[in-house]
Amino acid sequence: MKFNKYYLFCYLFCLPFWVMAEDGSELWLRYEKLPENVASNYQNQIETLAILGQSQTLNIASDELQQAFLGLTGCSLKTDSKFGERSIILSLASNKSVSQFFTKDELRSVGDEGYLLRTIPVGKGSAILIAANTDAGILYGTFELIRLLQTGQPVYALEKIESPKYDLRLLNHWDNLDGTVERGYAGHSIWWNYPKNDEVVLQRYVDYARANASVGINGTVLNNVNASPQVLTDEYIRKFAKVADVLRPYHLKVYMSVNFSSPVVLDGLATADPLNEEVIKWWKQKADDIYGLIPDFGGFLVKANSEGQPGPQDFGRTHADGANMLAAALKPHGGVVMWRAFVYSPSDTDRAKQAYNEFMPFDGQFADNVIIQVKNGPVDFQPREPFSPLFGAMQQTPAMIEFQLTQEYLGFSNHLAYLAPMQKECFESDTWGKGKESTVAKTTDGSLFASEKSAIAAVANIGRDTNWCGHQFAQANWYAYGRLAWNHELALDELAREWVRMTFTLKPEFEQSVVDIMMRSREAVVNYMTPLGLHHLMGWSHHHGPEPWCEVPGAREDWLPSYFHKASEDGIGFDRSETGSKATEQYFSPLKELYNNKQTCPDELLLWFHHLPWDYRMKSGKTLWEELCYHYYAGVEETRLFQQKWDALDGIIDTERFAHVQQKLKIQTTEAIWWRDACLLYFQTFSKMPIPLELERPIHDLDELKKIKFDMTHHN
Repeated sequence: MKFNKYYLFCYLFCLPFWVMAEDGSELWLRYEKLPENVASNYQNQIETLAILGQSQTLNIASDELQQAFLGLTGCSLKTDSKFGERSIILSLASNKSVSQFFTKDELRSVGDEGYLLRTIPVGKGSAILIAANTDAGILYGTFELIRLLQTGQPVYALEKIESPKYDLRLLNHWDNLDGTVERGYAGHSIWWNYPKNDEVVLQRYVDYARANASVGINGTVLNNVNASPQVLTDEYIRKFAKVADVLRPYHLKVYMSVNFSSPVVLDGLATADPLNEEVIKWWKQKADDIYGLIPDFGGFLVKANSEGQPGPQDFGRTHADGANMLAAALKPHGGVVMWRAFVYSPSDTDRAKQAYNEFMPFDGQFADNVIIQVKNGPVDFQPREPFSPLFGAMQQTPAMIEFQLTQEYLGFSNHLAYLAPMQKECFESDTWGKGKESTVAKTTDGSLFASEKSAIAAVANIGRDTNWCGHQFAQANWYAYGRLAWNHELALDELAREWVRMTFTLKPEFEQSVVDIMMRSREAVVNYMTPLGLHHLMGWSHHHGPEPWCEVPGAREDWLPSYFHKASEDGIGFDRSETGSKATEQYFSPLKELYNNKQTCPDELLLWFHHLPWDYRMKSGKTLWEELCYHYYAGVEETRLFQQKWDALDGIIDTERFAHVQQKLKIQTTEAIWWRDACLLYFQTFSKMPIPLELERPIHDLDELKKIKFDMTHHN
């Protein structure tokens, strides 16, 4: 087609808009041109990329660095098999050309996945060396250097020796084989029932692998913990193998969630009893089949005897019996079993106690390739919970933390909630399992209790949406989780700054304002949803929106309709002290005494552990009712502040992502008001107390609120 003046005019007119428009698909790996002074500084320091070795992973690291440098500076790196001044060197530590630049102790300290990133003298100048014991370490070191470049950090005097805190750093995808995602709010599954376009699918998998490698995640479970037995058929094992082939060069292993009744469902065995010889043989053969196609397969994730899922207790066996049978099948291949401690039944006297009660009797009886996967809190991914008492208590069996990135109880993909503070809160909680400073992090990362493997997992918030996570800011939770899984000691505000700079811009006025929003966001959600230790006030079936009046299916009759909050005329809160369920007894001293006493229990957990009268006098001097009101109103005011701060940034970033976040913040404020009014109006029917005069009146009617029906289409 002839390129006439009309097309030229359209091109020149629309170019600025095309350049500005972004859809979030590049995540934090946007290699956009840096400010000229920063870019020219890097150009003066770096000229050549020296690759000492050859492998698929090394080629990936080289290509990523080339792509990043070109995008960030506008200049290409020359490549060479030798290094000189102004070089970046990618090399295994075993290469004699670089062995003089580190010690054996340093190499030992970085292990199989760590790296050395340092400036070394070369000739009359210097070079940047990325050295590791494995190709994986070089890949992680490469992404660390790229992160420094993206965020405009100096690279003339580098000195980093890094290794991960956890051995296994996983994402758990709750993806069903029909393509739906349980508790997923970013569209359909990227793994299952994808439209048949191999080129698009392959690129999506490569981009997924790049993103995970960039933050140090090294494993992924491709299917839902509520697993279909079909995943163990030849058809699906081969599908797992195809994904594994794509992810392998990025040091990303695949894992599989399995259904305990699979031998019965798939091959008609009379039982799934883990001590039955035929069952044992069946699982051993299935493991052999999997490893025949996926030699680096990671292992199984198992949800058993929970929420109706089958398990060893169906046959009079224990969790240890079931886990150890599967562990024996995987052991010859080096695989692990991650056995979930989510074993709740709403008919129990206190769901918060069940995991501890079921697993502690078997501590030390699990095989050495079994890891117990424990949710960060004792109930279910609430906006705030105390840490699970299993952390610190299980000292002879490795326990791994399970976080949730998909915001099942925090506004789905409509609410901005930076979850790193929640994770850090858990990491830094002192269990007192071995005395003072026995933090949750130390009890799980292998530094306090010896174990074969340490591990951590998070339920992924990833879907088929163009921006991956539904909300632009939900990407930050994926990013920060990976970084904290690598090193749980990293500072939260620094992680937020990294993500903002890499995802949006280096402009300080934008960074300062957005980081402030992020750092305040989780507490805002707690305030307008479940302040002072309240929990599970959400709609029972969909887990979104306030329903403090809802009945819990299967709960004891004397607890309906307030299984968790126990609101009544005499007060509110769940008594887990010595006068109630005695859940405080599952914690070590001095925590159990601290929690047991309403005078010393932290305010943020007060109603988690205590049932108190509405006129109970708080540390602030306010009554409990007044304190609740102020927290709910403070949460709403925070969301309004977030809107104001974001609106003031108009014009600094691309219009598409700016408008996306702006619209989400409007929804968040509307729903925060919904939460505030529903909870306070409902609780007021018991307290009979007025809302403090200085606070505005609710804008809803309680009867109208109870009629609101949740519409899932509004949230996907």
